[in-house]
This record gives sequence, structure tokens and C-alpha cells, in this order.
Amino acid sequence: MDAGAAAIASEKKVQSSSYTYWVRQATSEAAPLPVPRKIDPLDACNQTNGTHIGSAWNRAGTWEEKNMNTWSSNRIKELVMSVGSLEFPNGKAGVTEVTRCSGDAFLVTVRNKKRVGYTYELTIKLKGEWEIQGEKRKLGGRIDVPEFSLGELDDLKIEVKLTEDKDVVSVEDKQRVISDLKLFLQPLKKRLLQFEEELKAQ
Repeated sequence: MDAGAAAIASEKKVQSSSYTYWVRQATSEAAPLPVPRKIDPLDACNQTNGTHIGSAWNRAGTWEEKNMNTWSSNRIKELVMSVGSLEFPNGKAGVTEVTRCSGDAFLVTVRNKKRVGYTYELTIKLKGEWEIQGEKRKLGGRIDVPEFSLGELDDLKIEVKLTEDKDVVSVEDKQRVISDLKLFLQPLKKRLLQFEEELKAQ
């Protein structure tokens, strides 16, 4: 048997065999190749049930993490600035700028359940005016809010420092001004609790 005849015999043997194998050429009996299809947002909305959360592509509700840093930083600054000013027995002061707002915030979907978390630090600039030794004195201060996280705002701590106190000679007067500025703790805590609730609602 020559080479040509051997090849024909081998081909017939393969064709008569029940063994199935992958071939490069498509035949009339082969299943059509899968065609990728872009997700239609309208179809995704129509298929959504009442319990699904997360992105349209994550229908199974498996792990999905969303970075919330930009939204959180902007929202914290807006809420802190909304504190405005406070009146004291011998003066008043107000928030003028959030000079530092650094941290991370995230939203995680795990098994179709949503979880959020954040960790932030703040530095807030204040300006005020007090009556000291019978004269009106304009003073500046700073509030540092050390690291605070989800569920820890009840224990929120602030550190207050005077940044413009050249006109205040008495230690007693300085302590009085610092005590006044510490009264910003409660309105700050209220705004940060609001941020926390808004983050949970995302």
C-alpha cells in the first residue's frame, strides 16, 4: 500500500469511528460559535428583581468593591463647612476652611449584601473674635480630628490649637478661647453622623 492509499484508509477509519474531536473547520453539523453580546441597560433593568444590588454585570451578587473616596471627601467637606459659626459668652467663631480631608471609603457587595466602610482624618481652620481685657480681638484656630471610622463617632475626639494668638497674653484667656472652640465637637459629630448615614444609603 502506497502513502496515498494509506492516508485515504486512515481518513475513512477516523470518519467511521465514534470518537469525537475538535476540528478547526466549521461543518454543517458543528454547533455555532458563541457570539459576545453587550449588556443592554434596559434589559438589565427589566430583569432586575427587588433583592438584587450591585452592578448589572454582577447578577450573582458576588464580590464587588466600589471606591467611594471622591464622593466621600467632597461630602465630608460640604457637611463640615455647613457647621457655620458658633456664639460664645465672650465671642464667636466659624469654620472657614477644611485644609485636610484624607482617608478612604468603600462600598462592598458580598453575596448580594451591601457593606460600607471608611477611615478619615480632618483638619479644620477657624476664625473668630473674642472680647479680651475689654477689647475685641480677632483670633485664628485649628481643629484636628484624628482618625475616625464607621461606627466610632460616639467616641470622636478633637484637638484644638490657636494659630493666631499674639494679642492674647494671659494663659487663662488662651484656655478660655480653646474651651470655646472645643464646643465645635458636637456639631461636627452631627455632620459626620449624617455623612455616615448617607454613605450607607449609596
